[in-house]
Amino acid sequence: QVQLVESGGGLVQAGGSLRLSCAGSGIIFSSTGMGWYRQAPGKQRELVAFISVGGFTLYADSVKDRFTIFRNNAQKTVSLRMNSLKPEDTAIYYCNAGGTLRTPAGQYWGQGTLVTVSS
Repeated sequence: QVQLVESGGGLVQAGGSLRLSCAGSGIIFSSTGMGWYRQAPGKQRELVAFISVGGFTLYADSVKDRFTIFRNNAQKTVSLRMNSLKPEDTAIYYCNAGGTLRTPAGQYWGQGTLVTVSS
């Protein structure tokens, strides 16, 4: 049974930083593409960042140069460091597993963690 458990969400002021983490189990983590998605109220879920098995990364234009995705295969975690946060970054952030560079959305999802950025 695949489980993805996110942590690290919370309330932060604009300009601040947060780090999200996702612990994966039930998958061969080192062989699995991992990503972060987010869904803001009234909007569709969108890709934030993706990291492939080989460490190649993709970012949404809106977060480039502010967010960094990285993985630790030994600990079976994928993290998202978010700097210079903006109110428009407010959303539920979801960990995702099983995607590829061509198709970043994999079949496995976490429950989500809420990030709220106040102005």
